[in-house]
Amino acid sequence: MKGQLKESDLELKLVPVILSGGSGTRLWPLSRACFPKQYLKLSHNSKYSLLQNTILRLQGINNLQDPLIICNEDQRFIVAEQMRELDVKPHSILLEPIGRNTAPAIALGALTALDKFQDSILLVLSADHEIKNTDSFKKAITDGVKYASLGKLVTFGIVPNSPETGYGYIEAFEELTVEKNFSEIKSFIEKPTREVAENLIQDKRYTWNSGIFMFKASSIIKELSKYEPNIVNLCRKSLDNKTKDLNFQRINKEYFELCSNIAIDIAVMERTKLGAVISLDAGWSDIGNWKSVWENSDKDVNGNSTKGKTLIFDTKDSYLRSEERLIVSLGINNLIVIETNDSVLVANKDSTQSIKEIVRELEKSSLTEGKMNRQMFRPWGHYTSIAEGLTWQVKRLEIKPAACLSLQMHHHRAEHWIVVSGDAKVEINGKVSLLKVNESIFVPLGAKHRLSNPGKTSLILIEVQSGEYLGEDDIVRFDDIYGRDIN
Repeated sequence: MKGQLKESDLELKLVPVILSGGSGTRLWPLSRACFPKQYLKLSHNSKYSLLQNTILRLQGINNLQDPLIICNEDQRFIVAEQMRELDVKPHSILLEPIGRNTAPAIALGALTALDKFQDSILLVLSADHEIKNTDSFKKAITDGVKYASLGKLVTFGIVPNSPETGYGYIEAFEELTVEKNFSEIKSFIEKPTREVAENLIQDKRYTWNSGIFMFKASSIIKELSKYEPNIVNLCRKSLDNKTKDLNFQRINKEYFELCSNIAIDIAVMERTKLGAVISLDAGWSDIGNWKSVWENSDKDVNGNSTKGKTLIFDTKDSYLRSEERLIVSLGINNLIVIETNDSVLVANKDSTQSIKEIVRELEKSSLTEGKMNRQMFRPWGHYTSIAEGLTWQVKRLEIKPAACLSLQMHHHRAEHWIVVSGDAKVEINGKVSLLKVNESIFVPLGAKHRLSNPGKTSLILIEVQSGEYLGEDDIVRFDDIYGRDIN
């Protein structure tokens, strides 16, 4: 292999670039556009989300820097809150105004890293992967650093254990073994047929394409500039014209939306002469559908995995998950049953790849269950829709300690708040009131008002809305501590 490792190369900072913009439609109804799978706690034994575990498994790696996270604007406060729970302060949270696949996202990360560190090694990770063996993962990352330091564009190939047709494959020039886990890349193979996949996994030159990458920021920008110069130019302009929003960086939409919608594999990895693969055997899964969730879950002697309130009889090889109500199963086999507060999914386990088609149909039918959930997250906490009619709606609001809603008013609705737990500070047209448990207050139509939690525990209220229009867009903001738009 050409090139010689210099002492300065070993001292390059390692910057995790976390891609967290996916929608995870195949894990509906738990995963939705408003709260996709990377923010869910899918593992039975973990109290952390997939995104949080992506950060946590990096602990202890040499020269590791704070992560750079790329997500969409609607998910920014979820990301910030989940990082706060870990006491992690990202170097930056870049907000994509529109999804443009991994090549533009990685370009944003590389240009940002070059601006901060002059040069560094980027470790590009998807936020929704599961990796069981963190020691093997860290060893592969350490091996990748020395090759990335030499200018290689490294991807990590998963050692296959089944003839998967849902993954792409990487063909190496040499066989990959425990003793020799590195090779330059010969070719990429898109999702193969079952027959082809069965042949590929018999050959140690082939691995699954994980979507995990490592390279110098300067190396990937150089190769992107060679093959997709327009992406680099547009991403540079979108960063030059970004706006700062608290701890977020809002990427300029005018330039960014002109980027090609293209994956880094197609834009660079399939064309470059610098591609290399390191084999990774660490219990990896992309948790792409409910079948893979079942496969990665603990099971009973009958092959069943359950979570929440469930009672099972004469049931085999099934996954049952209850978020609120009791699920009882009798005489079923090979099924996925998911219950949420507004939807129930019952599917054959082998058909779960097609759930994304169901979500498309929900969206075509203008059914909100396709994208939205009754529980919606905000920077101050979250609310849950309990019941609604044409001119009224009931919600449960939970406000975090020391948090507050914006100073706002509504053109079309009045509100009534009843405190059920904690203390509330309410401002209505300049008058401030302090409310205790079981006390309530009325917010008239058109009144300028703000709700705050002055306490050290969560504030929980029941909100009753009444009016001719109850949409979330009927909010005129006058002041907001979270940097949201002021009308």
